[in-house]
Amino acid sequence: MSHLKSAIIGCGGVARVHAHAINDNTDAHLMATVDIIGERAEKYARKYGKEGCKAYTNYKEMLKDPSIDVVHVCAPHYLHAPMVIDALEAGKNVITEKPLAISVEQAEAMIAAGKKSDKNFGVILQNRYNLASQEAKKVIDAGKLGKILGARAFVTWYRTKEYYLESNWKGTWDKEGGGVLIDQAIHTIDLMQWLVGEVEWVQGTCHNRFHPYIEVEDVAEAMFQFKNGARGVLFATNYYTYDSNIILEIHGENGKIFIEKDMARIEIGDEAYTVKEDQQVKEGKSYWGSSHSTQIAEFYKDVASGKRHWISGEEAKKVLDIVLGIYRSEGKRVELPLKS
Repeated sequence: MSHLKSAIIGCGGVARVHAHAINDNTDAHLMATVDIIGERAEKYARKYGKEGCKAYTNYKEMLKDPSIDVVHVCAPHYLHAPMVIDALEAGKNVITEKPLAISVEQAEAMIAAGKKSDKNFGVILQNRYNLASQEAKKVIDAGKLGKILGARAFVTWYRTKEYYLESNWKGTWDKEGGGVLIDQAIHTIDLMQWLVGEVEWVQGTCHNRFHPYIEVEDVAEAMFQFKNGARGVLFATNYYTYDSNIILEIHGENGKIFIEKDMARIEIGDEAYTVKEDQQVKEGKSYWGSSHSTQIAEFYKDVASGKRHWISGEEAKKVLDIVLGIYRSEGKRVELPLKS
């Protein structure tokens, strides 16, 4: 299949990254943009769309177009489930931004729709494609670290009052689904579980200490117990003074892997080396990294070949379960995976 025709639902900040990724993929043309604010959809259509790109304010109207092959869901979190399910049922391939959903029930419904459809369904967890992450995965899978003993992750960022108050969905349980865990820390949590292994249970606490005008947490800490015996430690906040580099360390009996932002230092015995991303972020925020385009390009290859994209709904539910498990915990152990 050549010249796949694409649509973007939700023309906010992260949609720019998707638009560039579509345009950088020679087999894709952006032919539809959707936003409840018509002017914004039209602006995206003019700036990023191919000739004939149509702007919509209702995504269901766009889904009626039989020529659209791939739908990118870049809408607020609470809309991911209905939009993904509707798009799959309309016969479209779908790739959605994280998180998969904001509840277990939503996630299960999305996974069921994906299984029922013969189309591809992928979820953006782009940091798995970072060079540092890929190298860490190779080292661990090759057994070079030996038995994994532990992992620690730190996300210390900053979100302003304006960040929340200028949005009608950020900072709410019913629309965002949470705070620093589900929005900022989810990528680092995902890398931890992807690299270390399946989580058996979580135990943590969440608080709001700095943003009294929002409903959700701005700081959280948790312990993970992995099924392979490793122990995980997490601290995340968005009331630090700036967006400092994320830190993720994996400790094995033979050495350590230390990831800071887009750099990984591998220490095995007396040997050590460093791997660093050499790509520049073309569009979007620097802490998003440059791997959106890599994952999206691979998704399009999977659509063209008929291969199921590996970061599926089932795969994305793993990190969602961890996040929702911490929310449920309130200091008590919560067994995973979660079920409705």
